[in-house]
Amino acid sequence: MAKKIVKKTTVTPTSPKKILISQPKPEGVKSPYYDLAVKHGLVLDFYPFISVEAVPSKDFRKQKIDIANYSAVIFTSRNAIDHFFRICDEMKISISQDTKYFCITEAVALYLQKFILYRKRKVFYGADGLNKSLFDVINKHKDNEKFLYPCSESFDSEITNWLKTNKCEYATPVLYKIVSNDIKEIIAKKYDVICLFTPGGVKSLMENFPKFKQKETKIAAFGANTFKAAEEAGLTLDIKAPMPQSPSMVSALEKYLTSNSAKK
Repeated sequence: MAKKIVKKTTVTPTSPKKILISQPKPEGVKSPYYDLAVKHGLVLDFYPFISVEAVPSKDFRKQKIDIANYSAVIFTSRNAIDHFFRICDEMKISISQDTKYFCITEAVALYLQKFILYRKRKVFYGADGLNKSLFDVINKHKDNEKFLYPCSESFDSEITNWLKTNKCEYATPVLYKIVSNDIKEIIAKKYDVICLFTPGGVKSLMENFPKFKQKETKIAAFGANTFKAAEEAGLTLDIKAPMPQSPSMVSALEKYLTSNSAKK
């Protein structure tokens, strides 16, 4: 009786082809995301998981925080920058030329150019987008400073805990609200990779899908606070940014896709 020959099959990694970016679609025809899509033959969908609602100046006044009394501002997002300067404009608050700005990443720091003369201000940022790096920078300049940490209703307590532990005087003006969008229809399309950028985005995913099962879906996350929120939600992170060799989400995806292709 002839032996049955069984052919061994080698399982090779499959390259992600369909990626969901949980942010608004880039304006114009030029974007690093589009270049990435062409290079790797990707289908990219853009759909924001959250909406940002402004806290009106009349409600901000109830917080009884005098912005002009603070000498330094901590920014962890562009939303915080937008709404900080919106409130200042609405309330006709003049920001001192000596105000120091501490930003979570260089990208957030550069966004300040939209509102201030960047070179004439004192702007600092962390090396790798992690809270620890931000704390290292603040620690060098914290003496005699009074800090503002503009935030949403649900803000990161790690920063306020550090300020408290280091006996810094600070206030946390709530300038905007994060609202989860209805993403049930978009997620139902099934993606190889879902890119998350904020803790609010993680919250939106879990609110829309309380029984979300990651299975083969790869999760990409941007920023230490998003890492933390994703892990607390039980998600496994496959792609992280910023990192030393991948400072942006695009570069992190590029690194992952290239590495995945090399394994084939």
